[in-house]
Amino acid sequence: MDEHNPKEEPIETVFRNGTITVVGILLAFSLGFVTHWAANPVPWQFYDLFAVIPILVGIASQLRALWMLLDMSSLRRRAYVRANRTFMAGLIVTACGVGVAILLDLFEVASTGTLPGA
Repeated sequence: MDEHNPKEEPIETVFRNGTITVVGILLAFSLGFVTHWAANPVPWQFYDLFAVIPILVGIASQLRALWMLLDMSSLRRRAYVRANRTFMAGLIVTACGVGVAILLDLFEVASTGTLPGA
């Protein structure tokens, strides 16, 4: 067996801490978007679930990644990489949900011909 397996080498704690900071900040932006969108004056419709579900699944993945990174086992390269992949998947799914939400709001405004509250 190779004693210098790069997958088993520990990562630097400073590097992991920086990753935790980035994950926390982007998770806060994701949660902030949900809060802002929930207060949107455009009435919610059933089809908004096409945006809400991916956003919530993506946020759950981001939370899972943060949980994984806060565990001491994330100092092992394999666990760190898995947490990063989980986070990136969550970020991509959240971004897709945000894109769908924006498109749905755009279609709603375009179909009524006016901006809400105008």
